[in-house]
Amino acid sequence: MYVDGFVIPVPEGNLAAYRKLAKLACRVWKEHGALDYVECVGDDVPVGKLTSFTRAVKLKPGETVVLSWIVYKSRAHRDKVNKKVMADPRLQKVMTPANSPFDVKRLIFGGFKTFVKA
Repeated sequence: MYVDGFVIPVPEGNLAAYRKLAKLACRVWKEHGALDYVECVGDDVPVGKLTSFTRAVKLKPGETVVLSWIVYKSRAHRDKVNKKVMADPRLQKVMTPANSPFDVKRLIFGGFKTFVKA
């Protein structure tokens, strides 16, 4: 398995707009072959002394952290799925910095190989 992970600062006032975007993104990724798509909103995300999710995204007052991930069969599968997703007109309309319900400059993302799985 291969996982794309994201940590996203979202203004609390934009959570409804973010949820709408996330539901659309979930449909699109799954239709193009993603195995799983999960979005989680911060509930117990303390500020750490040295590092934390809040510090990583430079969280501002009135924002919350969203943690999300998308699961694929492999990195090659991820690359194939993402190519289709990025060409999908449903997302091209809404996934632009000008239309985003969060500050895309503070989005953290990366791809991860599975190391341990239960």
